[in-house]
Amino acid sequence: MALSSRPYANRYVPSSRFPAGTKWLLIITSAVSVGYLLLASANAAAPLAALFLNPYSVLRNFTVWQLVTYMFLNAGIMQLLWNMLSLWMFGAELERTWGTARFLRFYFLCGGIAALIATLASLFWGRPGFLALGASEAILGLLVGYAVMFPDNSLLFGFLIPMKSKYFVMIIAGVVILQSLFSVPALLAHVSAMLTGFLILRGKRLYARGNLLAADSYKDWKLRRAKKKFAVYLRKNDSRRDRTIH
Repeated sequence: MALSSRPYANRYVPSSRFPAGTKWLLIITSAVSVGYLLLASANAAAPLAALFLNPYSVLRNFTVWQLVTYMFLNAGIMQLLWNMLSLWMFGAELERTWGTARFLRFYFLCGGIAALIATLASLFWGRPGFLALGASEAILGLLVGYAVMFPDNSLLFGFLIPMKSKYFVMIIAGVVILQSLFSVPALLAHVSAMLTGFLILRGKRLYARGNLLAADSYKDWKLRRAKKKFAVYLRKNDSRRDRTIH
């Protein structure tokens, strides 16, 4: 895990104030997850089954709310602790920078698109049963968002090793990918969550850069084509001049 340092003054929300979106995500996710774990230990968790992501139910019964509600359920106490600690450390800083509305859109888009990709992937790989994904996908999106926004912020990896956030996130992404290799839907969910977070923040810039490169390539192609035509024109004129002389 990591601790971050911010050498700048926040422009939107005073750092002493805990952002509302992050606070309520922590409260609701913790409450629902702990309630599920307690009910599951008593074999009485059936009422919460409709909140889990079930690809078969989403595709056949159109229980589309599961693409969002699954983010409030974590299947184990360690998963819950890791996700909530990450949400507190990285989510709060992003919400202070973006504001609550943009932060929540980012969070649910990362988690929702990951769930949709996993649901579609389950048609081709694995069985269309429950997918115990939890809040991990949305959290991965936040980690990528933090690395994009604050790539050079100092973090303590394992609370010991100082490291820039961009490298920290690369390591976490590698570990998560290795852990999810056993399941193609889970793997695609994790990767798509991180990719969604990156594209939301850098998609327009990449698109503009791609258009610029395409325009430059087109101009170069037209210039080369004009040069070839001019070379052919010169050769034809030279051959005619030679015939006239002889």
